[in-house]
Amino acid sequence: MRGIYHFEKISDTLACAGQPTEEQFSQLVNGQYEVVINLGLLNTKYALPDEAALVASLGIRYYHIPVVFENPQLTELDKFITLMDQNADKRVFVHCAANYRASVFTGLYLFAAGKLPEEELQDFVEDVWQPNTVWQQFLEDGIEHINDKK
Repeated sequence: MRGIYHFEKISDTLACAGQPTEEQFSQLVNGQYEVVINLGLLNTKYALPDEAALVASLGIRYYHIPVVFENPQLTELDKFITLMDQNADKRVFVHCAANYRASVFTGLYLFAAGKLPEEELQDFVEDVWQPNTVWQQFLEDGIEHINDKK
């Protein structure tokens, strides 16, 4: 999707990125995405005024899991993995403000689903950004959390 900040097409059915504009959301329809999962917060300078309504008006299913950047939670990861599993047969677009949250959550989902080996997870995230201490710890905790559930 041209111009969407840090857009990463992972497969024909999955992409993650930073916050799209209203116009860029229209591109998602043309890209045939059926589901949007927003991990960003509402009422911030980067958020759209009513993203849920905009996305719904385009005929795309919308989910919001607000993840506080400074304090991501494993319960949020569990919700995300459940949503991804429930929409496994759909074309899914995951986003946050800058694709930092989205890349980590998407990478952990791919690992949980057996689509990304643990040894490639760090590189997957670092293709987008260098996680800070909080997110590096969350990545490690997420791997352990997923492994404990196997």
